[in-house]
Order: sequence, then structure tokens, then C-alpha cells
Amino acid sequence: MNLYFEQLKSMVVFAQVIEQGNLTAAAKHIGLSRAVVSYHIKKLESQLGVKLLNRTTRSISLTEAGAEYYQSCRIIAERATTANQQIENLKNEPEGLLKITCPVNVGLQMVVPALNNFRDLYPKIDLDVMLTDEVVNIMQEGIDLAIRGAPLLDSGLQASKLSTLQTCLCGSPDYFKKRGRPKVPTDLQQHQWVVYKLTAGTIELSKDNLSYSVAVKGGISTNNAAARTAFLEGGHGIGRVPVYDAWPKIQAGKLESVLDDYQLKDINIYGVFPPGSATSKKLRLLLDYLKEYFIKIERQTKHAVPSIRG
Repeated sequence: MNLYFEQLKSMVVFAQVIEQGNLTAAAKHIGLSRAVVSYHIKKLESQLGVKLLNRTTRSISLTEAGAEYYQSCRIIAERATTANQQIENLKNEPEGLLKITCPVNVGLQMVVPALNNFRDLYPKIDLDVMLTDEVVNIMQEGIDLAIRGAPLLDSGLQASKLSTLQTCLCGSPDYFKKRGRPKVPTDLQQHQWVVYKLTAGTIELSKDNLSYSVAVKGGISTNNAAARTAFLEGGHGIGRVPVYDAWPKIQAGKLESVLDDYQLKDINIYGVFPPGSATSKKLRLLLDYLKEYFIKIERQTKHAVPSIRG
């Protein structure tokens, strides 16, 4: 069977339908109408003489033939993307759009300042920055880079470690006046917590080869890191806060740290991106720049930690 240009286009459209999860999302992602996307799928099935998708009004699923065919279509789409990126990399000055998503607090305090400087260095690289504490579907939203504070779970994506952030336990001076300062980890069980819902429900501490696990419970919980810190300043409990966020407030007398002679787990920050995107020159430039920028933050944090821990 001869392969025509229009069929190649249909194969790329088919791959996008599978990756985006439905025809409507695929149409939005590639800039076509839903009717045109549906036309490409039907035309492919007619040309191949097999059914590729099981479709209902609410969902789609791959047939056995569709699952096999998708692997070939995916490879063609990825190679086309790689070819475009290779041409882009030959240009003297990188240009184009980078879509980035990251949590609100780390975005405002670390990522946005870094992007300010990055944009000055590479003015032809446009930035579309989405700040949200929800985990965004990178493939469906067409995101080039997601900043995340957790290990990579989706094996279909790639990740690069950007930084390691140290943390401390904090509360307001007024809170500790009312409730007392914990002296040992078991004291924490008697305290109120401002719960950050995007982390585990326990806090792990260690000292002298001994480990302690404390359940985190309290009357206030939030999915926003900035809100968590504001509630801590308001005297509503204890919370685990990255040192870069806590240190200015400790210096200003708004927060105090406790149990500084115990070790807490660090937070690793990752840059997560779609497969094959690492060949993009502009993305590599951004990843390298963020790593260097975060190294400066780490150094500042390390100077702060001894001060916090007395």
C-alpha cells in the first residue's frame, strides 16, 4: 500500500488523539476542529480496513490493531518533532515559546525571579508561565517544563533534578507562648499543625541514628504553600517549611523554628518534560540556567541553616 502525505498527517493526528485522551482535547492541542480530527480517524480506518478506536459518547479506547498502529504513529510524530528541534538548534540565537508550570509559592519566590534573568539573556524565547499547586497533565496542556517537588511517577515523561531544598519546623512566637515549645519529637503530637495537603501525613525526623515519625493533624489544611506560611504566621500551629521561605520570616521575628538539632527530609525539585524534548536547545538552556540559579539559592540556604540551628 502506498503511503501518501495526507495519511502521514492522519497518523500524527491519531497519535495526538491517544495522547490527549479524546478527540476534543486533540483538536485543541493541534489547532484543528473536532470534525477534522474525526475525519482523519475515519479516513485512516477506511484506508487500513481495520477499526482503530472503540468510541462511545464519553470515551475512546484502542482496539488491538489500534494499539499496534499507535506505536508506529507515535514514533513518526516524535521523529518529526526531533527534526524540527534539530533545525532550531542550528540557529545562532534560540527562539520560540516555552510553556512552564510550577507550584505557586516556589514559582513566585524562586522560579519567576530566575525566569526574569533568563528572559533578559534570551529575549527571543517567549515564556508562558502557569502557577498552580495542582499537578498539570503535561501532555494534554502542551507543557514544555513542569517544576515539581516529587519524584517522577509517570514513566512516559522525563525528569532532571534541579535542586535540593532544606526544611525546618516553624510556628509563630504567639503560638509558642500559648502552647509551649516542643523539646523532643514526641512533644509534637500534642501540638496543632497547619497541614499542607500536597505532602505526606507524617513528619520524619532523625538524630543520632534514631528516627521519629509524627502524625500531622490540625484544624487548618491547605493545598497552597503561601497560605500555609500565612496561617503559621497567624499562630494556628506548627508546619514544615522550606528554609528559603522560613528564613526571612524568622529574621523578621514572624516565625520561630523548633527542634533544630533534628534532621528533616529535604525536598528535591525536579524539572519534568515530555519524552524527546531534551533535544530542544531552548529547553536545555532553561534547565541548565535553573540548575545554576538554584545552586545559588542552596548556598544561601546552607548559610541560613546553621543560624536556624543555633
